[in-house]
Amino acid sequence: MSHLMSQSINLYNQLAKSKFFSKSINFDLRRIKLILKKLGHPERKLKNVINVIGSDGKYSLLTSLKYFIEANNQQTSAYISPSLKSIKERFWMGKDFLSYKKIKQTIKMIEKQNINLTIFEALTVIFLMNASEKNNDFNLIEAGALFAKDSTNLFDFPKFQVIVNINKQHLNFLKKKNLNEIIYQKVGFLSNFTNIYIGKQKSIVLKKIKQILKKNTSSIQYSNTWQLLKSKKIFFYRDKKTKIKLNTNYIHSIGLLENLCLAIKIALDLKIDKKIIIKTIPKIKFQARLEYITKGKLTKKIFKDEKILLDGCHSETSAKNLANYLKTLKPPIYGIWAMTKNKNPDNFIKQFKGLFKKILIIPIENESASLPSKLLLKIAKKNNYNSEIFNSFDEALKSISSKEKKVICIFGSLYLCGNILNKN
Repeated sequence: MSHLMSQSINLYNQLAKSKFFSKSINFDLRRIKLILKKLGHPERKLKNVINVIGSDGKYSLLTSLKYFIEANNQQTSAYISPSLKSIKERFWMGKDFLSYKKIKQTIKMIEKQNINLTIFEALTVIFLMNASEKNNDFNLIEAGALFAKDSTNLFDFPKFQVIVNINKQHLNFLKKKNLNEIIYQKVGFLSNFTNIYIGKQKSIVLKKIKQILKKNTSSIQYSNTWQLLKSKKIFFYRDKKTKIKLNTNYIHSIGLLENLCLAIKIALDLKIDKKIIIKTIPKIKFQARLEYITKGKLTKKIFKDEKILLDGCHSETSAKNLANYLKTLKPPIYGIWAMTKNKNPDNFIKQFKGLFKKILIIPIENESASLPSKLLLKIAKKNNYNSEIFNSFDEALKSISSKEKKVICIFGSLYLCGNILNKN
């Protein structure tokens, strides 16, 4: 295990073992508002808050926007979840992630307030306290599971609130377990004093969003004011005034390109020069979102005609995005699959019909919420996949690595991808 990973696990364990922090999920804003009051309201000191809300695509939207703002010589702080390789990755502070030392110090300060928080609330407070000290130009804040009583819903006057794709996830947190309730929880509690951007949605979702936001007094832009265009295998961003070629070697799926377009729209509205945007697009890459591993230890464990592709997709929607990309590939594709609880593995795996030569099922290391391999095998077999269980990633990789030209696709969980990146 890498030193980075072990430090990260130790810190998480410190949070989990503290008598003040609970591992259970409990949506209630009273606790976090009380502690922020006691700490002198650090959240009120943040400039230009941008809330990023939705089911799929929060990270890619936030990351793209972060690239554009920083290319414009402005500093950002960003709150990201979940982290992949290390807990540090949750807290971007302008030039680097927050140090372990600083995280530990902040935990001690929070514990002194004697207020019981959930772990996600504690992580949010760590971000807010440190971001308020940094005083960066923009603060990009990714919501947790929902938004209504999510610990990131703290700002009456954010600069922007951005809604990416909404779909059926996190039903286990809701009394009414349906899509309408998810949409309401995510957009029914937006600020009335901001600029709201609604990213690409299914028509049924969009209709519901428009109903909910009828009475909202914010300026609202729907995704029909810009578009993703394709011409002869080349993708473009276009709105009424601007057309920009999406010159990228790293962004492969339609879903990710849609989020890139939304970020471009916001960057243009922030008056970031078109030339800066064009220059920045080729540099944008996303960890574990259709990411090829091109260097590191793992590349030494495979043959030259083999490629390793990481994708942390875990919902039906993100599975479709990955499947659509895999359809464009020629060589045989082998899948290495794991998932965490509270997902729908049956609907998820159905999206890949006919795409995998074999699916290798593994548990997620150091993850108590990993779904049992036997359950995933049963689901894979039910859906007619050639599938087998292995005890670890290394064992699975060893069993399929050969001189055969192939893509080895690791998918189903961001936690799984984080483990793999730590091995690299």
